[in-house]
Amino acid sequence: MPCTFGKEERLCSRKLIDRLYAEGHRLMAYPFSVQWIATDGPAPCQVMIVAPKRRFHHAVDRNRVRRLTRECWRRRKPALYDFLQQHNLCIALSLVYVHNEIMTYEQLSRKADKLMAALEHDIAATL
Repeated sequence: MPCTFGKEERLCSRKLIDRLYAEGHRLMAYPFSVQWIATDGPAPCQVMIVAPKRRFHHAVDRNRVRRLTRECWRRRKPALYDFLQQHNLCIALSLVYVHNEIMTYEQLSRKADKLMAALEHDIAATL
């Protein structure tokens, strides 16, 4: 599986986003707050990455956080995709960055590993 982040993997549907926040499962994996819900999507996982304006007032900071988060996600998604395909699932996922400072890529990378493990554990627990 290529480590890309294409259009079909991005969560854009307003209806699905509203349903995700209304009915989704919540998980805190610092520095991320994660909401996820099982769906019938075009990809095994559709992701929305959020850097709140309340925490990062400058657009360059929000863009930096989203860029780092996308890179971490792109590198770690094959393991999650294998897990989802084993369980025959598709999910929609929202990653909200809740830390007040911008972490380095190395710090964020270690946190993303813990996020993936926690997410797999949470999905397995709800099956």
